[in-house]
Amino acid sequence: MAFKRKRDVQLNFRVSPHELELIEAKMAQVGTTNREAYLRKMAIDGFVVNLEVPELRELVSLLRYSSNNLNQLTKRVHETGRVYDADLEDILQRQDAIWNGVNEILTRFTSIS
Repeated sequence: MAFKRKRDVQLNFRVSPHELELIEAKMAQVGTTNREAYLRKMAIDGFVVNLEVPELRELVSLLRYSSNNLNQLTKRVHETGRVYDADLEDILQRQDAIWNGVNEILTRFTSIS
């Protein structure tokens, strides 16, 4: 009489020695030694986080632009000894835009479940 398995479909895949170490380290973190059960559970219940966030690119652009403006302002202050209100207002507006972007990204990250 043949033994009827509950799970009769077999999946095979290869990993590198380093990937195996990572898998085993994660198994140790959750306290399991049954690799088959762990991999099955991760394949069914695990999830992949895609960190492609367009707002993050925009934020980096704002940071770069703000940094360049601040460097130009600093250079002008050293040369002339003057600070203009319009320049300071521009920097403050850009800082607000940066913080708003950071808050939006953090809000999206906290909504990941």
